[in-house]
Amino acid sequence: MVRDVFLAFVRVHILHHAVKEPVFGLEMIEELGRHGYSMSPGTLYPILHGMEKSGYLKSQDEVVGGRVRKYYRATAAGRKMLTELREKIRELVDEVMED
Repeated sequence: MVRDVFLAFVRVHILHHAVKEPVFGLEMIEELGRHGYSMSPGTLYPILHGMEKSGYLKSQDEVVGGRVRKYYRATAAGRKMLTELREKIRELVDEVMED
């Protein structure tokens, strides 16, 4: 159960950043690391691909330093989902942190 919750937090975190600006894998691994999440590319990239397949992210390739980097942006569906998640998260935090 801990892993499932952890991965859900990661998805919300990715969506949060992808709404603000385009993100790429290594950048998200570093960002998540600053929050105490230890992610490998083998875990993160399937999440990004799954979120894209589900319609929450859209990718675009850009050449950076002679290499192709895949950037992800939130789609309209992703922005809507984040709005819904924020409401649910706020409600859950208020209830869980009551004590």
